[in-house]
Amino acid sequence: MRPTWLRLVVTLAAVLALATLAPAQPAARRMPTVGVLWGGPITFAMPYLNAGREAMGELGWVQGRNFAVEYRFAPPTATTQPERRAALTASAEDLARLKVDVIVAVADPAVEAARRATSTIPIVMMAVGDAVGLGFISSLARPGGNITGVGALSTELSGKRLELLRQIVPRAARVAVLWNPANPAGILGFRETEGTARQLGVTLLSLPVRSESEIPPAFIAMTQERVEGLTVVTDPLTWTTSRQIVELAGKHRIPAIYELREYVDRGGLASYGPSLIGLSRRVAFFVDRILKGAKPATLPAELPTQLELVISLKVAADLGLTIPQAVTARADHVVQ
Repeated sequence: MRPTWLRLVVTLAAVLALATLAPAQPAARRMPTVGVLWGGPITFAMPYLNAGREAMGELGWVQGRNFAVEYRFAPPTATTQPERRAALTASAEDLARLKVDVIVAVADPAVEAARRATSTIPIVMMAVGDAVGLGFISSLARPGGNITGVGALSTELSGKRLELLRQIVPRAARVAVLWNPANPAGILGFRETEGTARQLGVTLLSLPVRSESEIPPAFIAMTQERVEGLTVVTDPLTWTTSRQIVELAGKHRIPAIYELREYVDRGGLASYGPSLIGLSRRVAFFVDRILKGAKPATLPAELPTQLELVISLKVAADLGLTIPQAVTARADHVVQ
């Protein structure tokens, strides 16, 4: 009888030989992962995330089945621009370390943070005020780097909103503009509003705000200066504080126009701009193309093709305003 150790050697040799002859098992393929970088709290994000998820499903992508998502939101404690910027920077760097397949970055500061964190991972921007002017892409037709997606026309429409406010409130000769100078897109939007004010002969009261705490004093200044209207340049700060802004405009009885219809849904007078739900759904198109191999450098970026004018007749009545028929006739949605 062979010694025990000899039998063991023979058995191991046989196992190794069979392992060599057996076909190699393919490694489990990693599920494609999308990183979502949102510069505000999760409570604001859910309707738009759900819209994007639904659009992804229509394109054949089911979260948890054939793709995964890594969400990153600004903490509720981040109420100032430096705090939000620091949170976005950390989150963007985290997504880059995870080597996600694509990053969806919502609004200008998030896109900037993602761009600084990676030059190789594709970035799909959403709701950016002026992607070319801010240097995110070379042109809409040929973005040229690792960023593409859909803008929001925030900058270009800032002047148009002032025009609409004058049509809604023809007597408004002195108008305040609430804007965030810490955000480059806010600066561009303010300049656009300034140019339109000069053309219309409107006296513009500039009220820059950099944090939530600066918003109530800005409305006190509006009252003291006896402004007859207000236009708001949307950015992450003025968006996440939209309820506060709308409430203060109502309290001080100042007719105001905003970019997004959500301001009207929260009690605002009027809005003119793209639909965030529509933008969220369109982002899914870019994510789908990139996950299937498209390169952001040659995947044309887009601007919103549909804009909506929303007017609340209820708020107008509370303010003692009669909206001209010509304006309500143009409105896409009228809140009774």
